[in-house]
Amino acid sequence: MFDKLDAVCERYESLTEKLADPSIYDRQDEFKKISSERANMEDVVTTYREYRQIVDDLAEAKEILKNEKDEDMREMAKEVIDENEPRIPDFEERLKILLLPKDPLDDKNVIVEIRAGAGGDEASIFVGDVFRMYQNYCREQGWKIEVDSMSSNDEGIKEVVFTVSGDKVYSKLKYESGVHRVQRVPKTESQGRVHTSTITVAVMPETEDLDWKLDLNDVKIDVMRASGSGGQSVNTTDSAVRVTHIPTGMQVHNQEEKSQLKNKEKALKLLSARIFQIMLDEKNAKEAADRKGLIGTGDRSERIRTYNYPQGRLTDHRIGLTLYSLDRIIEGDVGPVIDALIAYNQAEMLKGEDE
Repeated sequence: MFDKLDAVCERYESLTEKLADPSIYDRQDEFKKISSERANMEDVVTTYREYRQIVDDLAEAKEILKNEKDEDMREMAKEVIDENEPRIPDFEERLKILLLPKDPLDDKNVIVEIRAGAGGDEASIFVGDVFRMYQNYCREQGWKIEVDSMSSNDEGIKEVVFTVSGDKVYSKLKYESGVHRVQRVPKTESQGRVHTSTITVAVMPETEDLDWKLDLNDVKIDVMRASGSGGQSVNTTDSAVRVTHIPTGMQVHNQEEKSQLKNKEKALKLLSARIFQIMLDEKNAKEAADRKGLIGTGDRSERIRTYNYPQGRLTDHRIGLTLYSLDRIIEGDVGPVIDALIAYNQAEMLKGEDE
């Protein structure tokens, strides 16, 4: 482990020297690549340097305790040992985690799709609840949300697609993909019976700045009049856009903007993310045997979580996590759930490293 850490520190110093060269700013692609690589190493280097300082302080204190006759000096040395020796195992565990292989997509922004599933109007209402939960969580993280498209009905939201941009968005939201189940008494239920409804969440890395690109020769683009609510432009201009991926038949329709060009850009962005996600799913399926207990990026057909309102309970079925703080979670305090999923995944990866 320490050979790896020393190598990381050497690479970090090398990258720092490169960034000190003023001419690097004339080569923006290289500058971005080096800056990103260095930033990803910063936690490892900072933690390792702090660890080495503790180890050095301990060695010095033990040397004083062994050779020093002055009682005050010996007492100070004992305090240093008592304070720092218990910290060593925690630091070593943190360093092991920091050295785990990184998902190359963790730094990416994401496109999130939330759709109503079984349960009629109640499912649409819950789409709105979960959308608000993510909005509040993203604001807390300092991330930016942009709604790409939304389809509503009288009771709630049938489907919403939005982009989240910020620092390491995919690293946290990737665990949210799957079926989310809600159990509660609907507003329309006169007998007070608990109903079960479902929605699906799909979290896809944004494909901008990836080596992979959607081949526009495989895409058919149609324009049409927008329909439904949307202001004066609806039914008066050909602003709505439908893009079709010819090899798969996958379609994306967008009419959120008044501009045909903007609708085209958003539709192509979503189509690109969906096609790339299919490729990721296939890759994950091939690696499933090796991944063992890892959570991975989720499958939208898998029931991952239950929100039980009568009991105020949230259960994540993948890791057996149950929290009785649903009122706070649904208002955006979903961080403890995501952190638990990350910790579980890291623990499983560490097991694999040890085997």
